[in-house]
Amino acid sequence: MKTRVDPEFVNELKQYGAVGIEKCFNCGNCTAICPLTDSEHAFPRNVIRLAQLGQHERIAGSLDPWLCYYCGNCSDTCPKGAEPAETMMAARRWLTGQYDWTGLARRFYTSKTWEMGSMIVVGLLVVLLFVLFHGPLVTDQVRLNSFAPVSTIHLADWVMAGGLLFFVGTNIIKMQRVILGREGRHIPLRLYLSEAWSIVYQFATQSRWTTCAQEEQDARQRRKKGFAWLSHLLLVSGYVLMLVMIVLFLPWFQTDNLYPITNPQRWLGYYATAVLLLGAGTVLWGRLKKDSQQHRFSHASDWIFPILLLVVTLTGILQHTLRYLGFPLATYYTYVVHLAFAAPMLILEVPFGKWSHLYYRPLAIYFDRVRARAFEQKQVVDGATVPAI
Repeated sequence: MKTRVDPEFVNELKQYGAVGIEKCFNCGNCTAICPLTDSEHAFPRNVIRLAQLGQHERIAGSLDPWLCYYCGNCSDTCPKGAEPAETMMAARRWLTGQYDWTGLARRFYTSKTWEMGSMIVVGLLVVLLFVLFHGPLVTDQVRLNSFAPVSTIHLADWVMAGGLLFFVGTNIIKMQRVILGREGRHIPLRLYLSEAWSIVYQFATQSRWTTCAQEEQDARQRRKKGFAWLSHLLLVSGYVLMLVMIVLFLPWFQTDNLYPITNPQRWLGYYATAVLLLGAGTVLWGRLKKDSQQHRFSHASDWIFPILLLVVTLTGILQHTLRYLGFPLATYYTYVVHLAFAAPMLILEVPFGKWSHLYYRPLAIYFDRVRARAFEQKQVVDGATVPAI
């Protein structure tokens, strides 16, 4: 079979954050040292080689970039300084663009102007809607639900959630088609259902990430990577908790009643706030210090999402504080600013940006399990039809 070399694909991946990919001479050190690689998934070596050959379709159908959890060992020990970990990260961004049928993910990952501009537009639209349609400004006491009626905000949340489900769902369908292709049509539905538990399990635990820490010989590095896994897990839990509270239980959380400190509403909110501050702050501090392999190189998307998350959390804390102190106008204005940052973070980052990695990765592991089970069953069937010698 002839292979057509497309050297321009390397340059395309560089737009997504690849660094030093042209230096790789395929020695295989990165694959040998990776604790997650196996005979079926020989990454990062295979992904880099396919990229150098410009094999777009084979990379698009590959699960390898998602199975990498970026421990950084491959880049730390690469004899040519080819930064294989950054190529894997760039491949994940590129794949996100391939799964997204709208084209927005590709634009966001390859153009800071597009991503920042879109977020500014969505944020300004939120401000404009409040300017035009806000409720009465009660100034003798804080009446947030007069200024921003909870029924209206809740309806807007449901509309937003419906839009997110549509874009995320259709992108996942395209992901399944790209990865499994025609083969996916012949996989029985029962295999998809029987392996569905792995999506929830991987999303909730990120268990493969712990393997990277456990394989470390150096105790200090083992603790460091273990903390990275834990802080990321807590960050995800806080983000998901906030999303659930906003979409499903907003009338309980956006209220003019001041609940006592023992009320679970207070503690759920405080937990989410604390872990969001910890997670976003840890990520940003690491990227500022650049003291680990994961933070030596930063794509624009590596900054935008945690900054948005941090600003949304801080404005939420400020609005909550002003409400308890009894400053009506300051509470209302801070609430608008809070939503002006929260809306683009949810509307744009969840389906098209950095946040999408949180569901694409467990889905990739799920599709890998489904494909493996289908292959095993096919082998059994084919074996049963072969006469004994």
